[in-house]
Amino acid sequence: MHNFINIRSEEDIPAAWRLTPIGSLLRYHNLNAPLPQRAEKPELLIGMCMDSRKHLRIPDNFAFILRTGGANLRLSEFRVSYAIAVGGVRAIALMGHTQCGMSGLISRREIFITGLMDVGWTREAAEKHFDSLAPDHEIGPEGDFIRAEAQRLRVLYPKVIVAPLLYRIEDGSVALLKE
Repeated sequence: MHNFINIRSEEDIPAAWRLTPIGSLLRYHNLNAPLPQRAEKPELLIGMCMDSRKHLRIPDNFAFILRTGGANLRLSEFRVSYAIAVGGVRAIALMGHTQCGMSGLISRREIFITGLMDVGWTREAAEKHFDSLAPDHEIGPEGDFIRAEAQRLRVLYPKVIVAPLLYRIEDGSVALLKE
């Protein structure tokens, strides 16, 4: 279940995040706050899905963006650490989305295999590829995964703000997942 808070006004942004890059992201994207031409430096790491249906309204140079299937950062920890240690970001917007293909991945097994066969793979190789890697990429229900991943990242980076967010494909808005 998603269980989220829509951000339709400044008051909808949690007070603890209003003056952070998370608050800025929500104001830029949802509330159409004026965009500076270019941010001085990245303030935020956005971990989001590789899905092509999502586009964020943010200034240039405002954020490092890591796109992975399901916003799953488990296989991208070095890049997250780099953005924090070298890039200096102190906030992570972990953004899942509705209708994610990494949720219920096993139901797409045959489509996946057939798609690889269409580009020259043998059925056996495509099946082995899916069966060996899909478990690392299956996220289950989107909201549940993002909440759990946010908790995991908070333990790994205890002085970094981590916000669990949900991009709503239906209307293009970003909501805050309730924890």
